[in-house]
Amino acid sequence: MRLAWLSWLARHFTEYGYSQGLLRAGIGTTAVLVTAALVWFGLHRNRPLAVALSGLVSALGIGWLAFH
Repeated sequence: MRLAWLSWLARHFTEYGYSQGLLRAGIGTTAVLVTAALVWFGLHRNRPLAVALSGLVSALGIGWLAFH
């Protein structure tokens, strides 16, 4: 599932920014949060690393959406 998710994210990388309307912004934010959750679940054995990297993914993803 992770590979399928990453391939979907790569295909639609430029389509979901906050400047493109509320629906697309919601979809983009959901995609960022799902990606952060996948990072969390992928690293769940090392909790501090999981917290740090999923937070970083969220911050960078939402920041990218804001300036896209």
